[in-house]
Amino acid sequence: MTILVVGASGATGRLLTQILLERGEHVRIIVRSAAGLPDVLRRHENLSVTEASLLALSDTDMVKHVTGCDAVASCLGHNMTFKGLFGRPHRLVTEATRRLCDAIAADKSSKPVKFVLMNTTGNRNRDLEEPISLAQKCIIGLLRVLLPPHADNEAAADYLRTEIGQNSETIEWAAVRPDGLTDDPAVTEFELNPSPIRSAIFDAGSTSRMNVAIFMADLITEDQIWSRWKGKMPVIYNSAD
Repeated sequence: MTILVVGASGATGRLLTQILLERGEHVRIIVRSAAGLPDVLRRHENLSVTEASLLALSDTDMVKHVTGCDAVASCLGHNMTFKGLFGRPHRLVTEATRRLCDAIAADKSSKPVKFVLMNTTGNRNRDLEEPISLAQKCIIGLLRVLLPPHADNEAAADYLRTEIGQNSETIEWAAVRPDGLTDDPAVTEFELNPSPIRSAIFDAGSTSRMNVAIFMADLITEDQIWSRWKGKMPVIYNSAD
């Protein structure tokens, strides 16, 4: 397979890129700078690196990057700094998702391209009308106003749900929702649920970035797993929780 990974310089994106390469896949990445990537990745014969600001690419260039891809994975997120949380672009994840999907549609692949989005349990799947308490609803409302990244994550997933939908002939999608992310280096057992089974605000669980990367790679490379979760927003927790 050929997979485009955006956000590959981030903690989860690097892991996903590494796992896909270890599985023998061909991986393309778009990063501002490749200098921060481990040598084992930068020098891998199956890795193609483009150094660029993703949203600065022209529509034509965006199409070139998705042409021939079987899947696109987004591990984009906002840096946990003042500039990362409140600086521009406020809708990095949403705009990247929209433009990548537009490029996939323009490429007119002979078969649907998988789009796997890394999201968050703080975002509800409105297709399922997931219930939350009044207190959590109030806090989420404040986060939506005060923290641009939260609204960005919501809008990106909503774009896939409402604009791409379930019947697109060019794109199939899944949005992976981890709970509190940890940097545990080892793969551990994890569980998957269609919806959160605990409060993301008042009873948050944990999900290792490694487990998120493994599951995203499974979605991309394992047809049975993809068939189970396509068009959905699976929630992933470490089993120990």
